[in-house]
Amino acid sequence: MNQNINLDRPLIVGPETPQKPYPYAISGTVVKGYGRGSKELGIPTANLSEEALETMACDFETGVYYGWVQIGEVNSEVYPMVMSLGWNPYYKNEKRSAAFDGLGIKEVHVIHEFPEDFYGVDIRVLVLGYVRPEQNYPSLDALIRDIRTDVEAANQSLKRKAYDDLRSHELFTTRQ
Repeated sequence: MNQNINLDRPLIVGPETPQKPYPYAISGTVVKGYGRGSKELGIPTANLSEEALETMACDFETGVYYGWVQIGEVNSEVYPMVMSLGWNPYYKNEKRSAAFDGLGIKEVHVIHEFPEDFYGVDIRVLVLGYVRPEQNYPSLDALIRDIRTDVEAANQSLKRKAYDDLRSHELFTTRQ
C-alpha cells in the first residue's frame, strides 16, 4: 500500500474530454511567493502575478486544478501541473491565492524538477480540469499527502488522449 498518496481518492478526475470552461488559458510572469512550497512542503511552486489571477479568481471556485504549463520561450517543453486557487486555509491566509500558490498569488506546481528558481520568466498555463475543493488539514503531513495525491491524479488524468493532445495547444506554440 502506498503511504505517499490518499488511496481513498480517485486518481483519474474529470470527463474523458475537457468540457467548458476548459481549456482555460492563463499567461503571466513568475513572481516570488511565500517560499512555503519548496521549503516546508518539498513541493516547489511557480507563483503567478495578481494580474494573471484576476479573471480566473472571479470565474472559478477555490480548489485544486490540473493541466499543462510552459515556462520560458514559446515552443519550449510543456509539463504537467497542478495548481491551487484559494485561501490556503492550513496557512490561514487572508488573501485569496492560487498555487499548488484579495486577489493574490496563483501557485502552480510544475511536475518536473528544475535546478534553480525562475522568477521574472514568462509562464503559460492551460487549465484542463478540477481535482478537488480546497480544504483545511489537521497536519502538515496530511496536506503533503493530499498534494502528492493531486499530482498523481493530474498525471493519470492527463494521459487520456484528449488531454494529452492539448500539450500542443496554440498557447504553447504561438507568441501571444
